Amino acid sequence: MGILDGYRVIDLSIAMAGPLAAMRLGDLGADVVKVEPISGEWQRSAPAGGATGTVLNASFLSLNRNKRSLAVELKTPEGRAAVHALARRSEVFLQNYRPGVAERLGMDYETIRALNPGIVYVSISGYGESGPYAARPGQDLLLQAMSGAMFSVGRDGDPPAPAGTYAIDAITAYSAFEGALAALLHRERTGEGQLVTVNMLDAAIAVQMQELSVYTVGGVPQRRGAEPHGHTYIRAPYGVFATRDGYLALAMPPLDTLGTALDLPALAEMDTDVDGHRRRDEITALVRERLAGRTTGEWLDLLGRHGIWAGPVHSYADVLADPQVRHNGSFVTYEHPTEGTVTTPGFPYRFSATPPRVRRGAPVVGEHTREVLTEAGYTGEQVARLLGEHIVTTPGAATHEDVAPGGAVREGRAS
Repeated sequence: MGILDGYRVIDLSIAMAGPLAAMRLGDLGADVVKVEPISGEWQRSAPAGGATGTVLNASFLSLNRNKRSLAVELKTPEGRAAVHALARRSEVFLQNYRPGVAERLGMDYETIRALNPGIVYVSISGYGESGPYAARPGQDLLLQAMSGAMFSVGRDGDPPAPAGTYAIDAITAYSAFEGALAALLHRERTGEGQLVTVNMLDAAIAVQMQELSVYTVGGVPQRRGAEPHGHTYIRAPYGVFATRDGYLALAMPPLDTLGTALDLPALAEMDTDVDGHRRRDEITALVRERLAGRTTGEWLDLLGRHGIWAGPVHSYADVLADPQVRHNGSFVTYEHPTEGTVTTPGFPYRFSATPPRVRRGAPVVGEHTREVLTEAGYTGEQVARLLGEHIVTTPGAATHEDVAPGGAVREGRAS
């Protein structure tokens, strides 16, 4: 059993932030029902990085384990009624429609609360539920750009640099996950449900609490230098440096210690905190030139003996082979009915009594439509009628051509 065993989550979200938040609830034991159009969520056929699968692509697999699929046409009264019936028997309702879409589909908070006053309703948006940007599409790169983070790395004169991961999607997902858990705790204590709103812009700003406070409290603007640097507000040296056979990450060592390790007396004469900021480009250039002379392994051994924070720069292949990653069990491997052996990132938390586990892989479209509707109170005859009228679907009812970007309810979501 998981910590959230016995809780049901209705997941109407697409893309990454919503599905990842819902998946984390499922990892903790919740019964997550993914409500999607009968043609399937668009991300089923939009493979990240071109990684396609037999039926499900890698991106969809990575965000939708521990879920059941209810494929239903929400633009019909019967389809909405099916989800409403399920909402009466659920604890969490999660969606990431653009503002106004949930109301048009009858999936807004007021409608769902009227059916189930104890529901925890989580709404994820790009920029907020209202305001001048509310109708804009919430997409990771756009929010990285708007959040100010891109000017905290790189070199003056170079284009602002985005992160190498979908950072804002992930941060938003964990904000929604955290909000859902907190609201469930409140529900347990009081019996009351509530609306939880999360937006990508606020999440992107909140995660920069140190950087933005340096500006708002300390009055220090972002200043990128002539040399590449890992972060504008961290003293040199800080970043990735080329070695004779690869790269090495070096994080803000004391300048006197680094000068001894690298045989650079000029560094020992500098004040670590003052010159580390004021003479950042000079320090970076000295270190860059010296580190190019030996291999990564040689430098890691030498720097380690001096207690200097340094480490290798891994590719994904290196990550999978890393002994600490293997020791931690950072990835999970399981058998999927259509994709065979699947390995994906695992769980970022551990519990001694209720460990998370993979109970099921990502579902095919409508895989659990019959059983979910039965649990919602529908008879076999009613389910058969909905199938016959194409209001819901089960595996085999949708062709490959049906599963295309832009399903029946794709009216715009936050990422």
